[in-house]
Amino acid sequence: MLASEVVIFRQFVDDGLGCGSYLVGDENEGTAVVVDPAFAIEQYLDEAARNDVKLVGVLETHTHADHLSGHGRLALDHGCAVHIHRAAEAVYTHEPLDDGTTVELGDVSIRAIHTPGHRPEHCALAVTDRSRGDEPWLVLTGDSLLVGDAARPDLAVAPREGAADLFESLRRLAELPDGVEVFPGHVAGSLCGASMSSKVSTTIGFERRFNNALTIDDRDRFVELSIGGSTLRPPNMERIVELNRGAFVGTQPPLERLDGDDGATILDVRDVRSFIDGHAHGAINVPVDGSSFATKCAFLFAPDEGVVVHARTEAEAQLAAQGLRSVALLELAGYQLAPQGDERLAPIELDEVERLLAAGEVEVLDVREKEERDDGYIAGTRHIPYRLLRVCGDRVGERPVVTICNTGSRAAIAASVLAASGVDARPVLGTGVPDWQHRGGHTVEFRRCGS
Repeated sequence: MLASEVVIFRQFVDDGLGCGSYLVGDENEGTAVVVDPAFAIEQYLDEAARNDVKLVGVLETHTHADHLSGHGRLALDHGCAVHIHRAAEAVYTHEPLDDGTTVELGDVSIRAIHTPGHRPEHCALAVTDRSRGDEPWLVLTGDSLLVGDAARPDLAVAPREGAADLFESLRRLAELPDGVEVFPGHVAGSLCGASMSSKVSTTIGFERRFNNALTIDDRDRFVELSIGGSTLRPPNMERIVELNRGAFVGTQPPLERLDGDDGATILDVRDVRSFIDGHAHGAINVPVDGSSFATKCAFLFAPDEGVVVHARTEAEAQLAAQGLRSVALLELAGYQLAPQGDERLAPIELDEVERLLAAGEVEVLDVREKEERDDGYIAGTRHIPYRLLRVCGDRVGERPVVTICNTGSRAAIAASVLAASGVDARPVLGTGVPDWQHRGGHTVEFRRCGS
């Protein structure tokens, strides 16, 4: 939390989704607002209680496409007014944020700066501590200016239109004084940018000097560079946008312990080693302690799919439920502990993969993304990203399947998906294609014309 005699400021970062949210308040007046809240609002309630302030509002920089907002819970359960730019066309009751609109919290003033590009309604929020002066102290840039990058312009409008608007919006932000601190809505790990730094904050002066998005003066060149590439779109995006723009989504029923699975899809969130040593028939393994748990689940499960969580402990099950709800996977039937272990998954070493592949006895499936595979793949392997296997898995299985990625994490998920559908699948764990290359294994690099 930043130090100030008046301003209460706290950043919250969801490392799995790469999302940042904020609590801003005035200690003397005893009020605060939350900016871009996650669906798990307990963290803001706890922080408000620690600082003895009342939450009175929510400010949304835009309608989010990668996570379910907690604004509905804060409005319905805690009486918070929600503020968002009118271009969002929000269905829920809200106070419009126009360019220049200020939200006052005692000596703390929050001014909206309309910064379209990522979405038409997008606003950055300049925070001023009037007890210190009239210039902004910090700016919450949402999905506009990021640390070392800028937001992608292709999720809500035509990419060229979004990029052109983003170019102008970034120039507006660059007019702020050098010392203004920048706190973005996304950090490394998010799908809403391409080259974000792992740092969670910066300054206008630093970004003006070193951020390529601010050093490019020609709008046409900026547009061309911004629309290049093929970054994945956030999973479940259309549903998340619909929920975030529609009627308030309130607190969900508590996750209850079950005796059976009731026909729901089984999501085993234990670590990989526990899963391969024994799991329930048909279970899909996405470890909750792994990277990007929620995003991976949103790629794999349908929005209306009933899910039962298998976990080691109640705390692990509840953590998984929090992650699933963060990406609008709300059909959670309950959880089970110590699931029956009547099925196994046998990992395989690279030496054996090499031998079996050469003999034509297995089909090796590269489950990485296209850009990773283009940098080098094992000759003779097929390519299906792990996130597509629940819809494309019927294309494999005539021979035993080996799944491989870079480190083993996605290979394990992929093997569990295939095994759940009856395919004889074995993952390469703890290693992958880079190690295959380092040991001298034959790989092929793909280059497109002109590259």
